Amino acid sequence: MKEHHPPHHRPREFGDGHDGLEKRPGRERGGRGPRVFAPGDLKLLLLALIAEQPCHGYDLIRQIEGMFDGAYSPSPGVIYPTLTFLEESEMILGDAQAGKKRYSVTHAGQASLTEQAVALEGVRNRIDVSKRSLRGHERPAQIHEAVHNVRHALQLHHGRWNPEEITRVSDLLNQTARAIVDGANPPEEATA
Repeated sequence: MKEHHPPHHRPREFGDGHDGLEKRPGRERGGRGPRVFAPGDLKLLLLALIAEQPCHGYDLIRQIEGMFDGAYSPSPGVIYPTLTFLEESEMILGDAQAGKKRYSVTHAGQASLTEQAVALEGVRNRIDVSKRSLRGHERPAQIHEAVHNVRHALQLHHGRWNPEEITRVSDLLNQTARAIVDGANPPEEATA
């Protein structure tokens, strides 16, 4: 019996239909452009910036803009709801002064930062990558699609991550990363 899917639940068509890889329209030049923050990155970054020095929302926007050398500036419509979330989560405290809230980190926020130190370093590394991309060193569309396909393949994974499967997939991804770096910087070949 053939399975029927409503239009919004149909399996996606992939690449040419034979390779299992997805083609996504609208990501070429003129599309939305590169995503600057991964889910959760902005919350963690704002928490870290506030822990470094209590400040207002506008100051945070300027600090983030500085991190991107002016190539990106988060909108107030992104910053202030995130600050509200952090405040409601009791990670930061907002103190209204002359109509403007000055945010400071709480003990819970500081503990969260300590727990997420590795993740915060990842956020800062992704900012460096995004900064280069926003300055015009964007990946070609084909590479962008290939990266998306790797993410998609991981999402389609059966979900049974036993130790052998974790090792197999992580080794495969790490070998690919090394091959990309080595191809960009080929080692000097020994002359025989």
